This record gives sequence, structure tokens and C-alpha cells, in this order.
Amino acid sequence: MGTNNNEERREDVVAYPRRTLGTGNAALTVSAIGLGCMGMSEFYGTADEAESIATIHAALDAGVDLLDTADMYGPFTNEKLVGRAIAGRREEVVLATKFGNERNPDGSRVGVNGRPEYVRKAVDASLERLGVDHIDLYYQHRVDPNVPVEETWTALSDLVQAGKVRYLGISEAAPETVRRAHATHAVTALQTEWSLWTRDVEDDGVLATVRRLGIGFVAYSPLGRGFLTGAIRSLGDLAPDDFRRHNPRFQGDNLRKNLELVDRVKRLADQRGVKPGQVALAWVLAQGDDVVPIPGTKRRSYLQENIDAVDVKLSEDEMQTLDEAAPKGATAGDRYPDMTTVRR
Repeated sequence: MGTNNNEERREDVVAYPRRTLGTGNAALTVSAIGLGCMGMSEFYGTADEAESIATIHAALDAGVDLLDTADMYGPFTNEKLVGRAIAGRREEVVLATKFGNERNPDGSRVGVNGRPEYVRKAVDASLERLGVDHIDLYYQHRVDPNVPVEETWTALSDLVQAGKVRYLGISEAAPETVRRAHATHAVTALQTEWSLWTRDVEDDGVLATVRRLGIGFVAYSPLGRGFLTGAIRSLGDLAPDDFRRHNPRFQGDNLRKNLELVDRVKRLADQRGVKPGQVALAWVLAQGDDVVPIPGTKRRSYLQENIDAVDVKLSEDEMQTLDEAAPKGATAGDRYPDMTTVRR
């Protein structure tokens, strides 16, 4: 078993700001910004394994230790890639992965699975692919509507007792589901989309619930699936196999309306002399010390831009300007083509 909270870190790792997810015995300290690894294997165009591994190494060298993956990314190949990247550097990593979005090896979808027997099978498979003896933060990726969350979380609690998992998280869960899971075993982190163009957690009870319970918030897609960087102006900027081509927010009138939003963010970034994506990340970071964004990238150049966002401190006036530039509900289009599996 690795050391708790990575106390025995390499002396040459650069000091990087850190934040704590969860409270009490469920508290886990991680880098203030993590690295989402999904796009290294699927969804965002052509993969480049060598560059992806170099990007993970660069993140660790910079002191960014929270690496986020899932068994369904690839499927299965992303965990293997992350495992190869962290071989020999396990003590530097806070390793997060997920289960519950079941897929076949050919990539076809089976469905959401929260059955206890599947939980036990999934964790063993992830441990093997990652090449590790424990997972630091294990998420229920999606909530199975056909299995009481208490049954899933009892199985997860057993994994903690067995030493296979250190801390537990849940993703895209509704407030009541979060409360029920937390009552079964302490939840360290809730992972849900949160950014300047996805702000529903501020009003739907999710954010209020996790804060009331002392659960950390891991914000995925904090750059709006790359849109808030300002680099995407049309579908032509995306690879032919990029899943964003089918995302409602990147379509037709929705795209045109959303470009107005990102242009407003860019104006503030230009005034500060920083990148739009850095402003977007700084806004997420400013939401509280219990929030950790995990922007995804598969290139070292973008990684450095992202991790430098911790140095961008927004004033109250700038925060207000961004709230006015990207108010709640301003983004056009749903987050996914099919919203039926989120927020259960």
C-alpha cells in the first residue's frame, strides 16, 4: 500500500499549490489543479501515446499529482496508458479512476452498472490495467437507477476495508443520491462538470449538498471541453472523429451564441495579458478551496498553460465581470446529446 496522502514525495518534485478534498478520515490532499487523461485515448481526435506519457511526466515534474482516468476511456486503454506513465513514480501520484459506465472491448456501450458483483470485478480489472496495488480515489462514474446506491456503496466500502481503494467518490449524482451514498460510506469527492459555461451545480442543490456534508468538488471539463480556450471557432477546427462534433453546444445556432460568451471571456483575458483558458480555470479555482479542476490535455504545451492558471488571481470586479459575461443558464445547448444518465 502506498503512503497516505503521498507524504514520501520525491524531493525534486516542484512545490505546487495543494487543496484538500473531503474532511476528517475522508480527507485527501491533492494538487490544486489535476490532469484529466481521458482525451489521451479517445473522444478528442488522434491519440499520441508518446506525447501523452510525456505530458503525464511533465505534470508530475511540475507537482501536479492528481491524475484522472476511468475504465471506460478507450475503452480500457486509458488506464493502461496511465499505468505505463506512472510506472516507477507511483509514490508521486494521487490516482483516480472510475467504474460504472460499462462498455464492451469493441467500444459499444453495455449501460450503467452499479451491482456489487460488478464493483468487485471492475476494481480488480482496473488495478491490473494500472499496474498498481491500490487506487487512491475510486469514483462511481454514473449512478445505476436499477441498483440502490446503498448496495453499490456497501461494496465500495468493502474495497476500502480490503485496501484496494483508499477514498471514494461519486460522479454526476443528484443531491439525494449523494446524501445516501455518504451515509453508507464517507464520500471524499463529487466529480461533476463545472465551468463558466456549465453552472447548473450552483442552483440545483449539488454544490450546496457537498459543502454541507464536507465533500470536495472535482470539476471536470473546466474549460468547457476546450471551448473556453477560444481555439474552437467552427466544427472545422475539430478532428473528424472528435465527439464534440455531435455535442449540442457545438451545433449551429448554439455554437454561434456560445462564441459570443467565449469572446467576452477573451476580452478580459486580453486585458490581463493571459490566455482565455487561464481565466476560465482561475474562475473555477476562485469558487473555493474545496474545488479542484481537472482540465484534460494530451499535449505538454497546453498542460503548462493550464497549470500556470493557479497564478492568475481574479479581483472581485473581474469575478463580477465574468459572472455578467457568462451568467448561469447563458450557454446554449445541453451538455451531452443524451442527458438521461446524468444527475441521478
